[in-house]
Amino acid sequence: MSISRRPLQSLKEGRWFKLICGASYQHLPAIRNLALAYGLAGADCIDVAADPAVIAAVKDAFKAISFYQSSEKLALPTGVSLPHELPLLMVSFSDGEDPHFRKAVFDATLCPQTCPRPCESICPATAIAFNSDYSGVIADRCYGCGRCLPVCPIQQIQTVTQATAIDAIAPQLLHQVDAIELHTQVGRYEAFMSRWAVIQPYLSNLTLVSISCPDHDHVIDYLWQLYSGIQPLSIPLIWQTDGRSMSGDIGKGTTHAAIRFGQKVLRAGPPGFVQLAGGTNAHTVSKLHQLAPLNADSTFPQPSERAAAGNPHPTFGGIAYGSFARCLISPILDELPLTPSDPASASAENRLANRLNRYALNHLEASPDHLSQAVQTAQSLVAPLKPVQSISPLSPLESVGS
Repeated sequence: MSISRRPLQSLKEGRWFKLICGASYQHLPAIRNLALAYGLAGADCIDVAADPAVIAAVKDAFKAISFYQSSEKLALPTGVSLPHELPLLMVSFSDGEDPHFRKAVFDATLCPQTCPRPCESICPATAIAFNSDYSGVIADRCYGCGRCLPVCPIQQIQTVTQATAIDAIAPQLLHQVDAIELHTQVGRYEAFMSRWAVIQPYLSNLTLVSISCPDHDHVIDYLWQLYSGIQPLSIPLIWQTDGRSMSGDIGKGTTHAAIRFGQKVLRAGPPGFVQLAGGTNAHTVSKLHQLAPLNADSTFPQPSERAAAGNPHPTFGGIAYGSFARCLISPILDELPLTPSDPASASAENRLANRLNRYALNHLEASPDHLSQAVQTAQSLVAPLKPVQSISPLSPLESVGS
């Protein structure tokens, strides 16, 4: 297949950068501004929840990016060059229970008055509040990381899964996006193929498809089983190797699991592009640079029957950044002024876009100084992955320390 679009060319060259907004993250003003900042910084893909309001927010950000592309009016001190094409828009689904599709819940009236509220301080999304207006979990902000669960002194915080049913929303949603990602786990082949049957009629309208899976002792066999089950496939396929889910903002060491899992799939996995995720952060690219580069002439060990069948090995496509990328920009977005929303005068579409938000963040571009700072900060994460030549960084024959 000929790959010519900029995002797909990045994937082919090992320079793919994906922003993960979160499969259950629905804070619309923040999602819009994150998509704008990372889109202008050169992100190849924006991955969001399968929610019409979220899709509308990202498309609104894409309109702003197109404006800057056409007018060339974005002036940044560091000379950031504007991308010539928009990022791909991806939505995520799941074939079963998955931490990416859950939200925390608890009854704030049961919280003791003397509780130090460790849940509030540990939440990376500021999704837990205790004030006169509202106390509890702000659902749109929660993306299911689960860090609040073990710290609750009375252990009352629970999670609920809010995954979107593909068959219910596919006709409405899938014609609006460029790509889909299906989250799965070892042992869920039948459930996966059931969801795949719903997706399959829409594949001809999509640019690529991604399959996300966490590590497991039998994950390689499972990925090969999936690969066989989805053939024939005429669009590029990404294997998202989810090392340590939603942990990139915790510390530099979280990236090791992502790299080790990526190496594992490169060494023995099925054809496709391997994309690191789960714990990726500012140290991921530097760790890759420390490894021996991929040798285009080398072959990777595979089970003998697979090698005998002539199956090509997978190749390194790039990196997806989630919690770390969001936390990197969040302090800038938090400085934006707040604009009260008026439900009485708002259109039905705007009421949907502002649901559960008493106040909406101003559009990032309304504050040129904040826009400049956000794009430069985003580019500090994007640029290391996008030199003129591909970094070809991930050798499956090297090891990464923990």
